[in-house]
Amino acid sequence: MSVYLIAELSIHDRDTYAKYEAEFMDILTAYAGKIISVDEAPEVLEGAWSADRSVVLRFDSQQAALGWYHSDAYQAIANHRKAASTGNIRMVNAF
Repeated sequence: MSVYLIAELSIHDRDTYAKYEAEFMDILTAYAGKIISVDEAPEVLEGAWSADRSVVLRFDSQQAALGWYHSDAYQAIANHRKAASTGNIRMVNAF
């Protein structure tokens, strides 16, 4: 079953975050992940929204998503994301 990873991020250091972005796509595609959405101005229909960026990724399976997330290659660049932003990441099942 496909899964989505949903990230809500508040970026406080764009230069460091750019280092994360520079390598992100190569690692994502190596695990057959796909970007569904990147939005820095989502329309809030209910509740409050404090994140600067929302990202939705799709993987063919939970195993593929976790393989990507826990890979040495991703964790190496994730250090840039963690240093440059705060946020939440969730994994949800697709229909």
